Amino acid sequence: MRPTDPRELKRKKERVPRETGRARKGGRARAVVLAPVLDLRGGRRPPKGRPSERSPQARLDEAVGLAAAIDLDVKASGLVPVPNPRPATLFGSGKVEELAGLIRAEDAELVIVDHPLTPVQQRNLETAWDAKVLDRTGLILEIFGQRARTREGRLQVELAHLVYQKSRLVRSWTHLERQRGGFGFLGGPGETQIETDRRLIGERIDVIRKELDQVKRTRFLHRKSRERVPYRSAALVGYTNAGKSTLFNALTGASVLAESMLFATLDPTIRALSLPGGSKAVLSDTVGFISDLPTTLIAAFRATLEEVLQADLILHVRDIADQASLSQREDVNTVLAELGINAEEEPERLMEVWNKADLLDADGLKRAEKEAKRAGAVLVSATTGYGFKTLLAEIEKRLNRARDTIEIAVRPEEGSLSNWIYENCEVVARSDLGEGITSLRIRVAPEKRERLARLAGPARLHAAS
Repeated sequence: MRPTDPRELKRKKERVPRETGRARKGGRARAVVLAPVLDLRGGRRPPKGRPSERSPQARLDEAVGLAAAIDLDVKASGLVPVPNPRPATLFGSGKVEELAGLIRAEDAELVIVDHPLTPVQQRNLETAWDAKVLDRTGLILEIFGQRARTREGRLQVELAHLVYQKSRLVRSWTHLERQRGGFGFLGGPGETQIETDRRLIGERIDVIRKELDQVKRTRFLHRKSRERVPYRSAALVGYTNAGKSTLFNALTGASVLAESMLFATLDPTIRALSLPGGSKAVLSDTVGFISDLPTTLIAAFRATLEEVLQADLILHVRDIADQASLSQREDVNTVLAELGINAEEEPERLMEVWNKADLLDADGLKRAEKEAKRAGAVLVSATTGYGFKTLLAEIEKRLNRARDTIEIAVRPEEGSLSNWIYENCEVVARSDLGEGITSLRIRVAPEKRERLARLAGPARLHAAS
């Protein structure tokens, strides 16, 4: 029965959804996860450049995994057909009512819709379901907010949050129709509350961007200092939960958090990597990518992702045991393209590492070995160490491809030459020839070869056998 009292009508209209966590009382927030399945008929087409689209069930499973990443208690989940998306609610009115019954039955405080929602759709669904509603972007932002540990990470997450919320102020307040400031006779009413809030958010965004510019300058100085040490750099990238951090720990002996959880790692970590030929490299572990990664996050985390942009070698770690591995590969390459790295145009700079070989059966392992060989990839298992010898050898080969390996004998009185070599070249091996003379086996970058020849004399530089 519709209320006839105008005051009752207003109270109903101004109802606000329950706050997430209000009913927790020591437990986890109860959530329902919905994955809309849009009908692609009627002229609508899937996005270009995605030859192997993930199945709806795989998308739903991933959304449930995202919810579990922030410790939500998922009480129900399901696929929801959307034959005709509605501008006001995305779902049709009958489906909205049906889902409202499910949400009430589960006493859910939070509903996750694995699809972009407009501010109006989000507000209308919260009103209809009497629950907090998050779309995919909002959920990923919440996860990043919990994972950020360093000041840099927190700044980047806050920036992404503010940019996201700036366009959604319409759903965040009940007082937006009020006017603030002004006297009526000087240019009309003052700025509305929403304008004030948007201005304050804009000012905070400007402050954070200036602080992140300082972060970028600091990282630039760190990279410059690393460049003075003659070590090449490699960076791990890949779909979230592909096993990057486990592989990073196994290769470097680090103790980065490595769990079977989406976005377990957020802040970048850099460690030295020893290679089989005696040389060393610098290896960095970065945040995992995901399909439909919010553009606000890509922009906000550009300071962190500079480590990828500046790396001499990019190792794309794939979960080869996942049925969606090919789609995940395309998602990662899409994000890399947004960063300015084209996987097709830079094949020597990118190398695929097919991880989780231990999860394949005997036949699957044989097939994967053949396919990896054809694709120029390396098949490994980060948990058992399978394929590590091949991986390290290939990393060393690629990193040193452009550098010459030479041998030079340094006399005792040539202290300045010896000092320059150690500061600008990579010393792979050394041996004592007697009478104070030392034989050095070194790797030198092409741009420094000419300088070395001037210091020592070209006749003394011998190609290593």
